[in-house]
Amino acid sequence: MKPVFTFLILFCFYSYSFSQTKRVLWIGNSYTAVNNLPLLTYNLALSAGDTLVYDSNTPGGMTFNGHSTNAATLQKIALGDWDNVILQAQSQEPSFSPGQVASQTTPFARKLDSLVHAASPCAETVFYMTWGRKFGDASNCANYPPVCTFSGMTDRLRSSYKLMADENEALLAPVGMAWKKAWETDATIDLWSSDNSHPSVAGSYLAACVFYTTLFKKTPVGLTYNAGLSGANALFLQEVAASVFFDSLSVWNVDRFRPIADFNSSANGTLVSFSQNSQNATQYFWDFGDGNSSDEMLPTHDYSIIEGQFNVQLIVSDGCFSDTTIKTVLISPLSLNKVFKNVIEIYPNPTEGIISIKSENLIDMQYSILDYLGRVVIFNKPLLSNSINCSTLNSGMYFIKFENKYSNNFIPFIKLN
Repeated sequence: MKPVFTFLILFCFYSYSFSQTKRVLWIGNSYTAVNNLPLLTYNLALSAGDTLVYDSNTPGGMTFNGHSTNAATLQKIALGDWDNVILQAQSQEPSFSPGQVASQTTPFARKLDSLVHAASPCAETVFYMTWGRKFGDASNCANYPPVCTFSGMTDRLRSSYKLMADENEALLAPVGMAWKKAWETDATIDLWSSDNSHPSVAGSYLAACVFYTTLFKKTPVGLTYNAGLSGANALFLQEVAASVFFDSLSVWNVDRFRPIADFNSSANGTLVSFSQNSQNATQYFWDFGDGNSSDEMLPTHDYSIIEGQFNVQLIVSDGCFSDTTIKTVLISPLSLNKVFKNVIEIYPNPTEGIISIKSENLIDMQYSILDYLGRVVIFNKPLLSNSINCSTLNSGMYFIKFENKYSNNFIPFIKLN
């Protein structure tokens, strides 16, 4: 057994600490059905205090084309109210040449994704990136050499699934990449069944760990459910899944297509004009910090005073997901309007206890510490030195809110054990 991936803790900040419920539909074939992958994922979630409500349609050998006209698939998608719909193609089809995939696979991926969003407008599609066969695809090797080996076939699957996820603005569950890392790290754990194609229990467990992480955005490391594997092997597979997922969040499209709130401003006297740097947003709500608000995309606001400081909040949404940012607008006789940038730096980050602070101006600085859910754990304490002692906090992700007349900043940091 190889050593554990000690760097994983750097990525565990992304995990949500609260219990969640997800409604998930699995559309695939035997790669999903063998060892009952949905049930394995359900049991992993249950051991973490989370709930997976699921259904599936997984006939053997089914392609995206077949699913696009399959009565059971269409009926289950049309039920709606899904948080996620997982799409898994026939094991070989995404590994074929780009031209063949473009004509035989991706059009039907688009069709299925469109059906998902017609029935569940706020659902996130998840493409299930599968793995190469243990010794490559012997039946297609002569005609297309890239699939002659496990590594080559897995790379083609990765490319095709990544393309489909990007085209459909969907999540990507990197099971194939976790499979490759596990196999290259410790080949004594055989992930394939005797046919060198379908997953063994260990292979399905690894896939379940990836799906738990993809769906709930939590690390599976340390979960007690092991599907009958040894504790050491289960922990190893949990660590592989978490390392692959958290090491490349943008590659797997995590939050890539969700709204991001950001803005700048400029002033003419007390009249402030706000400009947008937000992404993926269709709806806007402004709280100007003086009791007034607006739902315009590019509002202007007259503060009607010659001096004052206001916390301006922008909430953006795409109709399903939202994001919020707060910046401080300062109106004064010398500088009628400034939106202060993040001029405060903290280090080290992650920290085991002591956070050092670097800033242009810490005069009369107050700070608060909030947890990931926005709950205040330390409230409005004066900053008496250039450091903060966080040793009493539990491990996880937090935000420090710094406030004085010169700045208003939220800075994320990670507390280690």
